[in-house]
Formats: sequence, structure tokens, C-alpha cells
Amino acid sequence: MMAAGRGLIARACARGNCQLGVSDYLADLEDNTRVCNLVEVQFKNTRKDYYVNDNHLELHKGDMVAVEANPGHDIGMVTLTGRLVELQMKKQPPKPGEELKRIYRLARPADMDRYREAKALEHETMIESRQIAKGLGLDMKIGDVEYQGDGQKAIFYYIADGRVDFRQLIKDLAAAFHVRIEMKQIGARQEAGRIGGFGPCGRELCCTTWMRNFQSVGTGAARAQDLSLNPLKLAGQCAKLRCCMNYEVDQYVEASRRLPSREVVLQTDDAEWYLFKTDILRGLVTYSSSRQMAANLVTITAERACEIIALNRDGQKPLTLEDAATVAAQKESENENADLAVQEDVTRFDKARRKKKKKKAAPADSRPQNRRRGGDRKGGGKGERPATGPANE
Repeated sequence: MMAAGRGLIARACARGNCQLGVSDYLADLEDNTRVCNLVEVQFKNTRKDYYVNDNHLELHKGDMVAVEANPGHDIGMVTLTGRLVELQMKKQPPKPGEELKRIYRLARPADMDRYREAKALEHETMIESRQIAKGLGLDMKIGDVEYQGDGQKAIFYYIADGRVDFRQLIKDLAAAFHVRIEMKQIGARQEAGRIGGFGPCGRELCCTTWMRNFQSVGTGAARAQDLSLNPLKLAGQCAKLRCCMNYEVDQYVEASRRLPSREVVLQTDDAEWYLFKTDILRGLVTYSSSRQMAANLVTITAERACEIIALNRDGQKPLTLEDAATVAAQKESENENADLAVQEDVTRFDKARRKKKKKKAAPADSRPQNRRRGGDRKGGGKGERPATGPANE
């Protein structure tokens, strides 16, 4: 049994609150870390990079390490080791001619103390930097600040609709915080991922938990899924169209190809039918006998609608939209699901209860009557006790 914190689960599974976490399914292979000396290191919830373990340190998931930075060094957490790092690098390969930086050592207590001091300044620095940018009249918003592990550098993440000349801002920030300044522009989706929150589905935002690459979302995805084009319902916390609209759009597009066109009018012997609404995934279409309003709605399958369209092209008109088999099945289901109150009397159980009550009450009521009657008839005969009362006196 492996030591606590060094088991397969600890080495393979990612942290639950980590947006960039990866499940290392190769962690149980022999010599996994010896084959590849590349290590993935995460610095904040939205930033990670790849480094070379040229010192051959024994690193595991969750270890805090000091890595090469420009200038100085940075402190990060090891999130992935072994062969899977090479596969992850294919998604984000390094730039041509760029060399990977090195891992210096495991973080020392002094390194961690300096790291915590730098991290404690991030929120205060962000508030003050916003005031400086507002004083310069720049059309931008500083959304987050990240200090380097040794406190020599700070990264300012900002949001802006257009290009911003922040040369004077960099000078003012360097004079105010006495660190090297780096500016990084992010979009509204990245900002929502950094802030976090919950969606209308009740779960944490996808951009906060696992999503890193954002694809453009258009209103065509809403039309393909037959969603209401309401900006308030389709927009997320970033004021952009929700990313989850792209998850099922391909399935809806594939299913909608089997549905008849909206412009086609079905003709039967009794009327002309116009498409009213569709159920894309179930393959059902509802037709109305009026173009302007919902009248005499009939729901049929897409296959039946295509059959009627083919018959209309040949100059034939069916009697009704529904085929004979469907009508018979509907009548049978209606008979099976008919209300019991229509078939039998609701008070049939009450009658049985009343009869039982009468049968139980009859012997108790008849005993004094039988005694009086017996006494009158027999007049206190043999074996009978004479009746008492004023009449005998």
C-alpha cells in the first residue's frame, strides 16, 4: 500500500476546484515519470505552463516548486507529470524557437512565506490600479492581478473593447507598486471564468470549472434548437451568448434534416394543413388547418408527413393526416386510459359499507323487541320471564 497522499488517486485525479485540472490516466504505468522529464505547473486557476525537470527531482501532483521566471523565480503547483505532459503540449505547443524553462527545486519554507506575502497584496493592488486607470481616463477595466512568487513582477489582466494606450499607466503602476508590470488583455468570457458563478442549470459555470478554449456562438445555434431569440435568456453572465448552446447544436441540426420544410403545405380531402410547431428530437410535427392561428391541431410523425408530401406530388390526397394504424392505436389507448368514474358508479363502495353497518346493528335492536313480543304472546309462559312494567302492575 502506498503512502498517504502518494497513491494512484492522489497522483491521477485533479483537484475539484481546478479549472485546468487533468486526470492522469497514465499514472499507474511503470516508469511513467522516467520516460518524460516534462512537468506541467499551474500558477493560478487560469494559468499554467510546461517546464523541464533537468535536475531529475522526484515530483508528484500537488508539490509546490520554484521554477525559472523572467526575472527571478516563480512558485507554482505541479499538476501533471510523465507521458501525458507530451500529449497535453500538443494542444498548446511552444512557439517556434522558444525554449522551455527549468524547474529549480522544491519550494522551501522561505519561498512559501514570500509567496503568501505577494498573494496577499493582489486584491489591494487591483483596487488601487483601477483608480489609477480611471484617473488617466482609459477605457479599460482591470479584472485581476497576479503577483509572481518572488514578488518582483505583477501581471495585470484587463478588459477593453478596443486598443488602449497604457504606456503612461505602466509607468504609474511601476512607480506605485515598485514591481515589473505586465499587461494581458482578456475577453468577457475569460473574466466570467475568473470571477465564477452558477448558471441557470444550477451548476457552476463551465468557464470556471473546465472550459479554456472559447468558440464563437451565434444566433444560428439558437434557431437550430428552436429556442426563443430572447437576449436575456440566451446571454450568460459575461453578456455573451451561452457557450452551452454549442454543445447539442450538431445533434439538433442532424435531427432537423429528417423533418419536413416549413413552407410545404399538406393537402388532404378535408383541408389544407400548415406546419405549426416541431419537436426536433422526438421527430414529431404539429399541423394546423389555419395559417394564422392554432386550429384543429394534429400531431404526426415526420415519416408520415413525408409520405403525405410524396402523395401530394403524385396528385393524391389522403383522407386524413393520421394513418389508419395510428388512429386505431389512439382509440385503443383512449379506451385503456378511460376514467373509472365513467365506467362504474363511484358510490359502489359506499353501498357495501352501509349494508355491513345495518347487519351489525340489527341484532342489538331486535333483542328488546323480541322479549316484549314473546312476553305478550306467551304471557309469561314456561321458560319465559314475565315482563315487568306498569302494565303488569
